[in-house]
Amino acid sequence: MDAVARMRAMVNGYQVSHALSVAASLGLSDLLAEGPRTPAELAAATGTHEPTLLRLLRALTAVGVYERQDDGRFALTELGATLRSDVPGSVAGWARLVGRPSYVRAWAGLEDSVRTGENAFTRVHGTSVWEYRAARPEEQAVFDRAMTSLSAPVIDAVARAYDFGRFGSVVDVGGGRGHQLAAILARYPGLRGVLFDQPEAVANVTPGERTSVVGGDFFAAVPEGCDAYLLKAVLHDWPDEQCVAILRSCRRAMAPDGVVLIVEQVLDLAPDPVRTAFSDLNMLVAPGGRERELAEYGSLLTAAGFSLGRAVPTGTDVFVIEALPAQET
Repeated sequence: MDAVARMRAMVNGYQVSHALSVAASLGLSDLLAEGPRTPAELAAATGTHEPTLLRLLRALTAVGVYERQDDGRFALTELGATLRSDVPGSVAGWARLVGRPSYVRAWAGLEDSVRTGENAFTRVHGTSVWEYRAARPEEQAVFDRAMTSLSAPVIDAVARAYDFGRFGSVVDVGGGRGHQLAAILARYPGLRGVLFDQPEAVANVTPGERTSVVGGDFFAAVPEGCDAYLLKAVLHDWPDEQCVAILRSCRRAMAPDGVVLIVEQVLDLAPDPVRTAFSDLNMLVAPGGRERELAEYGSLLTAAGFSLGRAVPTGTDVFVIEALPAQET
C-alpha cells in the first residue's frame, strides 16, 4: 500500500468505527453466532430497514467482519466474533460507546482541546462527562458495558502479575462492580477486600464473605487501615491536581507500611505505543485526564507523600506501579 492509500485508509477509519458501532448496537454478531442468516432475517430480528441493513452488511463484509455466502446469507468470521457480547474479550461494549453521539461530538472538539488545553467534552456539552452520564442512566449503562469490555483482558493479568498474597487487606478504590477485586481475592484466599466507589456505583453490589462494600468520595476520604490501596484506571481520568488529592486520601488512610498500587498504561513503557498514545488523546477529549510517563507518575507520588517503586508488567497494556510511603527526613 502506497503512502496515499495508507493515509486515505487512516483518514476514513471513522467510517469503519461507526459501522462497527452500529453492528454492536444491533447485536448482529450475536445473531450470526446462531448460524448464517439472510438480510431479511437479520432485519426482522433487529427491526431495521432491510435494503439499508444490506448496505451495512456489505461494508462490514468488505473489511472481514462478516462473509457473504453463495446463497446470499451472511456468516460470522473470526474477526466478527469479537463483537459478540457473550465471549471473553468482547469488544462489543467499547464499539457501542465510541459511536454514541456524545462521544463523537467530544472527539470532534479535539482541535479546540489541542489549541486551548481544555477538555473537549466539557467545552462541547457544557458539563463534565461524569455529570453528563449521571443525568442520563442510558449513557451510564453504555459506558459501564464499555469499561467491562476494556477491563476483561486485564483483570486476570493483574491478579497474576502482582503478589497480593503478602497483604492482609486491599481496598479497590474506584472499583466499580468489583470484578478486579473478585479476581484478586479468588487467587489469594487469605486476603480480605474492600470495594470502594461512589455510593450509586456500589448500591447494588452484595458484600461477600471476605469483601465489604463502602460508598464514598475518594477526594475526601477512603477506608482506613488497610495494607494495599488499588487504583486501577482511576488516575488517568484526572488532571494532576485531582490525582494528587486522590493519592493523599490514600496516604492518610493506609497502614504505616502500606502501599498504593496504580494500574495504568505508561507512555514510555507501552507494549503498544499506538494504543497508549491514542488512549491519551481519548483522556483529553472525554474525561479530561491523561496517560502519563513513569517519571510523571513519580512526580505525582512525590507531591502526595510517596516514592516511586517498581512498575510491574502484566503482559497487557497496563503496569502495576508501586507507590511507597516516602521516608520522612
